[in-house]
Amino acid sequence: MTTTADVLPRRELGRSGVLVTRLMFGGAPIGGLFAPVSSAQAAATLEAAWAAGVRAFDTAPHYGVGLSERRLGAFLTSQPRDEFVICTKVGRLLVPASGQVDGNEGFYGTPHLTRVRDYTPAGVRASLEASLERLGLDRIDIALIHDPEAHRQQAVGEAYPALAQLRSDGVIRAIGIGMTQVRLLEWFLPRTDLDCVLIAGRYTLLDTSAGMTLLPECKRRGVGVLAGGVFNSGILVDPRPGATFDYKPADPVLLSRAQRIQLECARRGLASGALAQQFVLRNPAVTAIVVGARSPEEITLDTDQVRTPIPEAVFAELAAAGIIPATR
Repeated sequence: MTTTADVLPRRELGRSGVLVTRLMFGGAPIGGLFAPVSSAQAAATLEAAWAAGVRAFDTAPHYGVGLSERRLGAFLTSQPRDEFVICTKVGRLLVPASGQVDGNEGFYGTPHLTRVRDYTPAGVRASLEASLERLGLDRIDIALIHDPEAHRQQAVGEAYPALAQLRSDGVIRAIGIGMTQVRLLEWFLPRTDLDCVLIAGRYTLLDTSAGMTLLPECKRRGVGVLAGGVFNSGILVDPRPGATFDYKPADPVLLSRAQRIQLECARRGLASGALAQQFVLRNPAVTAIVVGARSPEEITLDTDQVRTPIPEAVFAELAAAGIIPATR
């Protein structure tokens, strides 16, 4: 049994009072992202995450058209409810599909459903009610508006007020927005009262664009930052030819940078995955990183690497040599 001492360190998400472990489990892979995952493997992966001290879990209806939520719920319903935090998202409703669904939007082995964008107040409430049913839980801790890039006005004018009311009513504890677009998240900040943002792939060893103004502004406003995509879809842990960056073939310059990072880590007896995760966590604006996994081995390795001490001098040396960015 995992003791309190074994649980990963927790930090408050903005000013919400919600405490999340500094590594959150990302639920997209167990929803069949890129390849199907069996129910048994998903359950074993979640068991390993819990055993490794993870107590915060991120999912979405989008991930495997509900499959990720169902698998998380099947595991979490057997755990003490006050011991973990669950984050899910609104903006996509799930409806019966016609025709082929396998591989749609990168997910395999999924239910025969499809996604319909809906950022209306009714859509927000329907999404959360459906998520609660799939999760089998009595409440959701964090609700994020998911990928509203082409729906910014409706997101700020309809979805956000609906979530703010649910937060005021105590139905959910924290609200935020999740996407990959730095400038658009900056646009939302002064127009909303968010507890957090989830920015994916924009604060990493290869891309620190979120560190320029978004992260400092979140810190100034007391908005928590959940940083996803810390490996930039895998290139930072496996920079072989053909590696992907943000789920597309990496260009030669980025591939070369990732290979150099891996080489310099190896010279120092470090894993590049440890450096990638801890680089992000060193930023004072970052509350937690969101790391997806599809096997027990992956999540155990990730949590071990988060716990691996890396001397401050190593970051300074690598930054001075231009191998990694300086922490902003």
